[in-house]
Amino acid sequence: MENYTLYLQFGLMFVVIYFFMIRPQQTKAKKEKQFEADLKVGDRIITKSGFHGKVSELAATTVVIETMSGKLKIERSAISMEMTAELNKK
Repeated sequence: MENYTLYLQFGLMFVVIYFFMIRPQQTKAKKEKQFEADLKVGDRIITKSGFHGKVSELAATTVVIETMSGKLKIERSAISMEMTAELNKK
């Protein structure tokens, strides 16, 4: 009988960890991938390092953005989804 309660406790711990830690991270990663795939020329973006710019060229894994000081080639993963959403909300 004691073994069943021990297994039940471990099972419940795993379920709680899954729903409060693992699943939200997977959901966020999926949204970021979709955001990167939905980028198009002319979008205003902010990078994770704080650069503001407009998308001028797209490649498979990179993006060329136009800033006030010139053009920069960056990885798609370097674009901040949250800060870009706040920028485009205004």
